[in-house]
Amino acid sequence: MNPTRYIAKQIYLIFSIGLILSSCTRNKKIDVSNINVNVKIERFDHDFDAMHNKPMALQASYLQKQYGSFYPDFIERILQVGSTKDTTYFKALRQVFAGKAYNDLKHDADAAFPNMDRQNASLTEAFKYIKYYYPQKPLPRVYAYISGFQAQTTIGDGYFGVGIDLFLGADSRFYPSLTNAFPHYLSRWFTPDNITPRVVEGIAREDMFPEDDNDKALLNKMIYNGKIMYFMDKILPDMADSTKIRYSTEQLKWCHEFESKIWGYFLEQNLLYETDYQKIQKYLTEAPFTPGLGEKNESAPKLAVWTGWQIVRKYMDKHPDVTLPQLMADKDAQKLLNESGYHPK
Repeated sequence: MNPTRYIAKQIYLIFSIGLILSSCTRNKKIDVSNINVNVKIERFDHDFDAMHNKPMALQASYLQKQYGSFYPDFIERILQVGSTKDTTYFKALRQVFAGKAYNDLKHDADAAFPNMDRQNASLTEAFKYIKYYYPQKPLPRVYAYISGFQAQTTIGDGYFGVGIDLFLGADSRFYPSLTNAFPHYLSRWFTPDNITPRVVEGIAREDMFPEDDNDKALLNKMIYNGKIMYFMDKILPDMADSTKIRYSTEQLKWCHEFESKIWGYFLEQNLLYETDYQKIQKYLTEAPFTPGLGEKNESAPKLAVWTGWQIVRKYMDKHPDVTLPQLMADKDAQKLLNESGYHPK
């Protein structure tokens, strides 16, 4: 046997085993069965609909008592039909209830969600993981509402709201007419199974770990987003990467295939320390692809988010003693990059 070839095979085998072991460590399941959490999504949409066949003032009083601050937030910020401090908004609500648009939308929402048993079970599991890592974290109540396509999710004082009219299914009859607000590359993710990852991501971004406005450089934003994605890895250990980041299978494959070229592009273009948001936003925001990368518009979008995710994963693989709370609290993006040893080949 050629000794050089034998050594090369051994090195490759060791490298492959290392990748498998690090992946297994990252995805090691934790037993959360003894954590006492039970999520039941409350059907605000049903209780709100009751306003048109019950005395409106009486039902409004019930909704304010039952849903707390969410009720005025819904009326004033989502529907934008007035203030709950007086009853003049009742007139606007009567018009909403009488309209064909509302009743068609309610019909399809009820058809898509006759119950929310699957979402309850999925969120219960996710919230157990949050409690495992953050035992003192108060968990929000979760409300389902119909927003008239205004807000897919919303977060407030003690609650997390889910606009189920923006989770009806990718083939919903409503979405083709909303392409200006929600192009297909977004609406294809408007499915019932996407409720749980969007709730977890929303809690992470808007409640537990809001981004520091002073972190202007792309590297800071890259690592911040990478930590959010890693948080989702730990809270949703059985969920596909493509669902967590909202990539098609082809886009995810493209990222893995061209990982070294993506990283090389960021370095060659001196983008890591760029602070001009106009120059870096295309690497962070939702889009059908990333301009300037890939042929025939086949590249994946938000490549800084994906790359930050890989850097954080690499860092955590190299530092198995670092806990999730320690990672999320670490604000030193440069240190995380340096100690990750991230150099994709």
